[in-house]
Amino acid sequence: MRTSAGAAAGTVQLDDAIFGIEPNPAVLHQVVTAQLAAARAGTQSTKTRSEVRGGGKKPWRQKGTGRARQGSSRSPQWTGGGVALGPKPRSYRQKTPKKMVQLALRSALSDRAREGRVAVVESWAFDEPKTRLAREALGELGWEGKVLVVVGPHEEAVIKSFRNLPDVQLLLANELNAYDVLCNDWVVFTRATLPSVTDAEDA
Repeated sequence: MRTSAGAAAGTVQLDDAIFGIEPNPAVLHQVVTAQLAAARAGTQSTKTRSEVRGGGKKPWRQKGTGRARQGSSRSPQWTGGGVALGPKPRSYRQKTPKKMVQLALRSALSDRAREGRVAVVESWAFDEPKTRLAREALGELGWEGKVLVVVGPHEEAVIKSFRNLPDVQLLLANELNAYDVLCNDWVVFTRATLPSVTDAEDA
């Protein structure tokens, strides 16, 4: 564990039940897929032949013209006609068991911990919101790549300090999820936001 200035601040023991399990790739894949599916708007829509305006009159008589019979100029084979089997508004949400979501999060955190990419900071010593202070803190701590900073709900100065940095993602402790952990190179907790088994069971 380190301070926001980069100095050593003692050690902290990561809970093996959260950071030390064998990652389950199948569960990770299913949960991440479900999360991405739930983020889809599902608002795409096309009109069927009954919804397209016009086409009420038969284009030509049934027999005697030498052409194929047609009942409406809004049939799908016509230009300007309706769409056959086109998309309609729908929900892409998938039902994912709570225990599976928890296992996926523990798998993602364990994967990052196994690579040595889970860090703990004593606290962010920001008296006021300053992006410069946040940038300097990351420089002192030496993290490279994308960084996921897990914050508490009342750390306004910390949130406002980090939110303008392009390679930093902020996430409240109760919103921690497998997808965002996997999308970042580093996962950074403070002593207050470090999860325990009790927190994982309550999530």
